[in-house]
Amino acid sequence: MTALTNLLDLDPQQLVAYCGELGEKPFRATQLQRWMHVFGVSDFGAMTNLAKSLREKLTGRAVIVEPAVISDSTSHDGTRKWLLDVGRGNAVETVFIPEDDRGTLCVSTQAGCAVNCRFCSTGKQGFSRNLTTAEIIGQLRMAEFALRKTKGVESGPKGERQISNVVLMGMGEPFLNYDAVVRALKLMLDDNAYGLSRRRVTVSTSGVVPMIDRLAQDCPVSLAVSLHAPNDALRNELVPLNRKHGLKELMAACRRYLEYAPRDAIMFEYCMLDGVNDTDKHARELITLVTDRTNPVSCKFNLIPFNPYPESGLKRSKHERVQAFGKILLDAGFITTVRKTRGDDIDAACGQLAGEVQDRTRLRERLQNSREICTPTDRKLIRVVEEVA
Repeated sequence: MTALTNLLDLDPQQLVAYCGELGEKPFRATQLQRWMHVFGVSDFGAMTNLAKSLREKLTGRAVIVEPAVISDSTSHDGTRKWLLDVGRGNAVETVFIPEDDRGTLCVSTQAGCAVNCRFCSTGKQGFSRNLTTAEIIGQLRMAEFALRKTKGVESGPKGERQISNVVLMGMGEPFLNYDAVVRALKLMLDDNAYGLSRRRVTVSTSGVVPMIDRLAQDCPVSLAVSLHAPNDALRNELVPLNRKHGLKELMAACRRYLEYAPRDAIMFEYCMLDGVNDTDKHARELITLVTDRTNPVSCKFNLIPFNPYPESGLKRSKHERVQAFGKILLDAGFITTVRKTRGDDIDAACGQLAGEVQDRTRLRERLQNSREICTPTDRKLIRVVEEVA
């Protein structure tokens, strides 16, 4: 039997081509896309302005399936986190952060992460696989219509959009799943899908330089770079990818990207680690790095309070140290913000998406075989593995 095509995997151009293969004109693809992404409909029989013959063709050839929700948690501050089943014992997390003037959705792009930044608990889970376009855009689709249902907002263009901003900052390195991510971005931006502006969609990368250049040509949206260190020696320790693409190469790529970006500055994310990267000297090195004569980069800084986890051996910088560090950057003329810690009571804060994912490190087996002492974190991981598997 031929496998059914999940239409959420298709970007606008691919959907036109797919309809063409069925003998249909391009406007049918637009209609179909609106049913899927504007109205949130998955049943072909309910798509009333499609010809009956087309609905019958689709019923036998295609499906519209987004990841199933395993759990749905809401923090005391209104942050909402969904744990989504992506099959084969894997799960990913999607987080919605409400603000007075916007609603931001943090989307995952991989099950696990292979970059293994020292301060990020997600990376300690290891890497399982890339998500499909359907699993990426399906997070936005699921969250938008779940939020509408909670608030009693009707589907369709007349209903008030709940998600105004999307950041690809969840589990995974987006640029290591480039093709699926770009297809999802095109759907986010398309007026017959989610209609978001390029300024309101942000891809965050730890510094995959070749893909920064590709995105500039394929689908330039806002770019955030997980920097976390002002020199190569320290960044090699914190972000292992830096050993392949060093800071000089990364700064040059950021400068090139700005020629196509919808914003006039790159957002540099900087996780504040007590006694590791948070001294006045580090702040001054940062300024030198981005104002270098050969590679100056128009940028902003977002200082991120570290969310500790036992295995890291790291501590969060004290509030006073973060403020002093930020003041040095501000006094040098750089817009500098300190990220609010949101959703930490439901493990939805930055760096906490350890994701209740498949036991790729065979933690449970190793613990049983070696009779290692089981820490509270280990117990949580084992319990999650048992629940998800």
